[in-house]
Amino acid sequence: MTEQAPNVPPDVLPEVLPETERTRHRRLREQGSHSRADLDAVLQAGFLCHLGVVVDGTPMVVPTVYGATAGTLYFHGSVASRSLVASPQAPVCVTVTHVDGLVLARSVFEHGVNYRSAMVYGVPRLVTDPEEKLAGLRRLTEHVTPGQWDYARRPSRKELAATSLLALDLAEASMKIRTGPPDDGDGPDAELGLWAGVLPLRQHWGALEPDPALADGIGAPSHLTDREHRPF
Repeated sequence: MTEQAPNVPPDVLPEVLPETERTRHRRLREQGSHSRADLDAVLQAGFLCHLGVVVDGTPMVVPTVYGATAGTLYFHGSVASRSLVASPQAPVCVTVTHVDGLVLARSVFEHGVNYRSAMVYGVPRLVTDPEEKLAGLRRLTEHVTPGQWDYARRPSRKELAATSLLALDLAEASMKIRTGPPDDGDGPDAELGLWAGVLPLRQHWGALEPDPALADGIGAPSHLTDREHRPF
């Protein structure tokens, strides 16, 4: 039987998350982590997750944006909400991954990737309370684009009713992080005389592209212009 995470209030999770059968690291354990700080760092560094869910008996992995609080992950989930209606207690798996570089060793066998990733397990709940839904959508919007919630028009009641928002506790999660050079620098292949190292991958925001339908004189707000050419 799969071990379940303890029933801990979401905003008072421990500094080290409990290990369960689903979060136990079976391979590359040296890269594994259950640190709450590592989870927060992975979530804060991105805004796109992949939601694994079973819909009508078929597994699906759906990309969607998310926003995180201290203990809850909010994400859009029209596909997953269908699954919740059919199987209210069905667990899901949400993953977030960041690629930091290619690890190019002297042999193809030793090649790898520097990365940071998180896997979160649990049973999501459909957010139906209007106040929580509004707060959750604000968190999602501000996580993706800080400052945009107060700048743009807020959702209407009709739009809120048409939006499916899911909430998932962060109590059951595991992380893996790989950094550094190849592992074959002190092995026999080091004598081959081949270059080895890391090809880093860096992401940054580009220049803003205005909507062609914009009226003259409407400039971009500072919370957007300040993000140009900056890492997420």
